[in-house]
Amino acid sequence: MGRVNKLACMNVTDYHQNHETWLGKRVLVLGAARQGLALARFLAERGAKVIINDKQNPDQLVEAQRSLAEYPIQWVMGSHPLELLENVAAVFVSGGVPLTIPIVVEARQRGIPLSNDTQILLEHTPATVIGITGSAGKTTTTTLTGRIAQAACDQSLTNKAYRRVWVGGNIGTPLINEIIEMTDEDLLVLELSSFQLELVNKSPRFAAVLNITPNHLDRHGTMESYIEAKAHILDYQNPSDFAILNRDDDGAWGLKANVKGKLTTFGKEPDHGYMGTYLEDEWVTFWDGNQEIPLIPLQEIGLRGEHNIMNVLAACAIALAAGIPAWACRVGVSGFKGVPHRLEFVRNWHGADWYNDSIATAPERSIAAIKSFAEPLVLLLGGRDKNLPWSDFARLAVERCRSLILFGEAAEKIERAIQEVAIENCPPITRCKDLEEAVRVAARVVQTGDVVLLSPGGTSFDEFRDFEERGECFRKWVMNL
Repeated sequence: MGRVNKLACMNVTDYHQNHETWLGKRVLVLGAARQGLALARFLAERGAKVIINDKQNPDQLVEAQRSLAEYPIQWVMGSHPLELLENVAAVFVSGGVPLTIPIVVEARQRGIPLSNDTQILLEHTPATVIGITGSAGKTTTTTLTGRIAQAACDQSLTNKAYRRVWVGGNIGTPLINEIIEMTDEDLLVLELSSFQLELVNKSPRFAAVLNITPNHLDRHGTMESYIEAKAHILDYQNPSDFAILNRDDDGAWGLKANVKGKLTTFGKEPDHGYMGTYLEDEWVTFWDGNQEIPLIPLQEIGLRGEHNIMNVLAACAIALAAGIPAWACRVGVSGFKGVPHRLEFVRNWHGADWYNDSIATAPERSIAAIKSFAEPLVLLLGGRDKNLPWSDFARLAVERCRSLILFGEAAEKIERAIQEVAIENCPPITRCKDLEEAVRVAARVVQTGDVVLLSPGGTSFDEFRDFEERGECFRKWVMNL
């Protein structure tokens, strides 16, 4: 699969080198979500004849069509007819569209170049790019890195490292339509998912891999294919570029052989064999190859959990590799309380603290959430499974949770995994048809001193549009108790 991906990307690079504009070119955009709509606008504004194709029905895409009403875009909805490939110069695949659907497979067989909005952004932006990927922690680390860079811009009146900081990619508003405002003095901080990376053949100047643990195997099929997609963030760097890797994660550190440029690292323990960050005497500290530079005391980090300490270590290592001054790390990190839906405190009700960790769409992320609390836990989990192993999660849940409330498609699979490891002392398990019922059950069983934690371990797609909608509904139902 990986070799085919690279060949497809080589084709689209040749295409861009041989055509100065998209004027008059017939292009197909698969997927009418955030990324697809932004890319369609970008291409239409450059004179391309854009076709948007989505499997959803027209009545589900009314707002999407309205948002692009000013452009002469052809919409084809409800299915993916192969006739759309006729006379198409390139096919742009949105992140949520699998590369295994027939129209994508057929495009490859016909030799039609495949690309996506990330590839186009990397090719066209004049800004210096930081790319951040990983199985967990991408959004928090990207946000922190952006805050550190912005602090340097805000407080440095002269000798600024960068003119302006842009933060986006897999979070926020797609930045492809902001390219016209970017300059070569700007910094672009991108969160990059495996879905975005699997079709790119251009790496960021600064490329960070936070961790690689089993995730999205329902999409990639095997762990090898998943790792291969992640590795694309490093594969096209050159000797003047920088890679930032997690020393404490076998998956990320296993890509060290892929590094073509300079290496900066991060991890909990000092390792003066590499430039990078670590913990020393309750401080986040940076080793620059010659001396230790204290960056921020741990007591000033307002994020809960060891995994968030790793995110701070990562963000500081990335920022310093990118030439941002060390003092900006403390300014950017201090006062940051986290990103919504990531161990987000909702309220105290009935003597218990309720937390929204809807971003946890894999068991590994729920494990990290559980480890962030010492209090008795009432855990809400479920959703749609991604063909991932649950045994490690089950062992920890049995040990740490006072009550388990399961909901959604994955409930039966999770319950089996728990029962397989819980020979004795299994916490009470309640099965619910959906998340709203799970909240009501939690309200009945909660006790003073508990933490009620939504950390599903599965995706939201069995009940919600995305994890944000799931988290917002959870927050609303908890506030209405």
